[in-house]
Amino acid sequence: MVKVMAVFDRLKSKFKSHYKGTIRFCGNYKSWNEARKASVGYDSDIILMKIKNSLMKVKLGAAIYERDPVSFDRIEYSWPLLADLMWTAARYKGYLNVLDFGGSLGTSYYQNRFFLANLPYVRWNVVEQEKFVECGKKHFEDGILHFYSRIDDCLSKNQINVAVLSSVIQYVEDPYATIKQIVCREISTLIIDRTPFIKEGDDILTIQYVPENIYPASYPCWFLNEYKFLSIFEDRYTLIAAEILPVDYSKLWKSKQKAQEKFLIFKLKNDQYVE
Repeated sequence: MVKVMAVFDRLKSKFKSHYKGTIRFCGNYKSWNEARKASVGYDSDIILMKIKNSLMKVKLGAAIYERDPVSFDRIEYSWPLLADLMWTAARYKGYLNVLDFGGSLGTSYYQNRFFLANLPYVRWNVVEQEKFVECGKKHFEDGILHFYSRIDDCLSKNQINVAVLSSVIQYVEDPYATIKQIVCREISTLIIDRTPFIKEGDDILTIQYVPENIYPASYPCWFLNEYKFLSIFEDRYTLIAAEILPVDYSKLWKSKQKAQEKFLIFKLKNDQYVE
């Protein structure tokens, strides 16, 4: 089962009224187990129910947008993400089949569905923890949105042409193993969104604390060495775009290291499916 520490970190650059001065990162832990023991985690049923209830409002039209688990009256788009989804679809003549790793109950799909609606073919596949998959299948799965608990299960049933990892890889126990698993499957386009990196030194394992007005939780979070991370892609992919996102980690993390949150787009070097 995929161990996904999902993704409230991605909110802080967009919804400052909810997060201002409240998200914080503490510690430098030697192992994942040590950090897990010192944190609460994302697998609480309370958290799942809050996300489900917020997203259900969006599905039923009672809210415009949800970002785990806050409902909003307007959509805050990630324009680089949407642009890359449409770019991939254009290269495939309107075909878009997404693997959304750690995608909650389909937040990014609901965020972008207005723009995706006129494409000839759209399928959005979320890979998540078992309890999220069960909830997603029961309440949100339809002809477009689907849920899986394993990457291999998703790939075996779909011809995926874009993988999205939005503010998730830093919450996985072994982020490099997860990235290598996806890279070796040679998906046409890979999107790494809202992920914090450091330029120098070894990866740092902290605990991220979520503000209690969202839900009471904390979970391990990596600050990955950017050069080590990028080296995984070198043989198979070309980095075609990189953007520094407007998140000031100096106010969130008391560390001598300088962290930057980034959006990265990778294109497969030998993409055999594009004519």
